[in-house]
Amino acid sequence: MPAAHKGAISFGLVHIPVALHTATQDNDIHFNQLCKEDGSRVKYKKVCANCGKEVGSQDIVKGFEFAPGEYVTMTDADFEKAKTEKDKTIQILHFTDIANIRPIYFDKTYHAVVEAGGDKAYELLRRAMLEEKKVAIAKTVMGQSEKLLCLVPTEKGILVETLFFADEVKEIPKEAVHQELNQPELDMAKMLIGSMDKPFEPSLYHDEYQKRLREIIEAKINGQDIVQAPAEQPDNIINLMDALQASLKQMEQKPDTPPGTPHAPNKAETA
Repeated sequence: MPAAHKGAISFGLVHIPVALHTATQDNDIHFNQLCKEDGSRVKYKKVCANCGKEVGSQDIVKGFEFAPGEYVTMTDADFEKAKTEKDKTIQILHFTDIANIRPIYFDKTYHAVVEAGGDKAYELLRRAMLEEKKVAIAKTVMGQSEKLLCLVPTEKGILVETLFFADEVKEIPKEAVHQELNQPELDMAKMLIGSMDKPFEPSLYHDEYQKRLREIIEAKINGQDIVQAPAEQPDNIINLMDALQASLKQMEQKPDTPPGTPHAPNKAETA
């Protein structure tokens, strides 16, 4: 798989050549848009607003509208001129505790894969950050955008998280009212949290909706009728303390498996 970005982590006077590879993938089912009348694919074409002709990618340039209907065009060379030498590296600005970064700032994850000649320096940075329990805040230019980054050491390597800038993060539309709580309610809520506390094991969780969607698609392909699964009816509990107590009782009766855990197939599934 080709790298999404290549550069060097700049750690003081140390430069570590790395390639950034995307760390996640999209496994969702994707659909094509079809004409309702005859089922043909719907396609989109790029056309010139002036002459109406279809335009190929080789004939398209980037333009900035500085006044209504007036543009200044930019070339790849213009974008390169805006970069400094620092922009071409992953420049570490400082180190911090990951707890200092609010989760809302995290955007996309990459694996930082060391390239030839950088193995020892890479391992030095990874291990030093890991043992000090620190992450690095850095900046670089990827494509035509400057990115704020967080370098996170792991047992296997270094992850690079792109971060949003402060002016890209929206304030909460409406802050929750911090109601007065009585101690028994708070204690009961903590007991419920404790009863549901267990290590996070990613392999135990699966996309149940996509599974059901695939089953519907297969049924349609085979000409079978689609049956809507009955909705679970919640208990009509209004009192908060009653709801907490009922939840605790429910947790005591449940098997020790998280939602989305694969179950043993029944005869119908294996037939």
